[in-house]
Amino acid sequence: MAATRAITIASNSTCSLLAKKPFVGGTALSLNNLNFCRTRRSYTCRAIYNPQVVVKEEGQPETLDYRVFFVDKSGKKVSPWHDIPLRLGDDIYNFIVEIPKESSAKMEVATDESFTPIKQDTKKGKLRYYPYNIHWNYGLLPQTWEDPSFANSEVEGALGDNDPVDVVEIGERQRKIGEVLKVKPLGALAMIDEGELDWKIVAISLDDPKAPFVNDVDDVEKHFPGTLTAIRDWFRDYKIPDGKPANKFGLGNKAADKDYALKVIKETNESWNKLIKRSIPAGELSLV
Repeated sequence: MAATRAITIASNSTCSLLAKKPFVGGTALSLNNLNFCRTRRSYTCRAIYNPQVVVKEEGQPETLDYRVFFVDKSGKKVSPWHDIPLRLGDDIYNFIVEIPKESSAKMEVATDESFTPIKQDTKKGKLRYYPYNIHWNYGLLPQTWEDPSFANSEVEGALGDNDPVDVVEIGERQRKIGEVLKVKPLGALAMIDEGELDWKIVAISLDDPKAPFVNDVDDVEKHFPGTLTAIRDWFRDYKIPDGKPANKFGLGNKAADKDYALKVIKETNESWNKLIKRSIPAGELSLV
């Protein structure tokens, strides 16, 4: 029988132990490290945005019916895409983890389902996995949207992919599905996937030990040597084992700097605002 578990996202909790598996579990949950904490202990939290919500699992991980919902303190479901704020000020943003580093289950916000829970993607009725682990925490920026009707003249006229903007978080810790982190953007990669523009914002969580030293794309190369190339190559090649062509990248095949990343975030937030106000047809997207 499908299990349902509610995990409190505590505003003042943080813990130092990582769970072995990247799925959320059945004890009190901290969104700073999204680790398994006992509620009898108190912790200080610096990296977490406190949305006053609970992460609620429905079903078992790695099954077709598995969903991770966000629920507010009144018990009402809320959308991680639409209801978690994007900006926190001073170029700091909320980032929602969909896929923890060193895992391969292709988790994503279900943009066509009410309250846009996180689920495992499917193809032809089967659960999807990457052919190998992803080496960074991966997820989305809330309240952003890549407009499929907008042709980006700076990236070969590619149209948006109809999804929230993706984030590749390069910090050292493995996070958990549904974790909400404060991150600072460092750069942007313009991936073109079968003709669609699929931005990858490179960012770092504020609670990472190297975060104070990394503020732009050049700092990434200095403190995380080879990481930008590794990210680009991973996303370029991950479909090849399935017989598909390699993805391409615009902007000279290189990561753009922080200012450009901030521009991308601003533009896609403006697109999301038009979507949520129904100035642009939503199609099958859920706006709830």
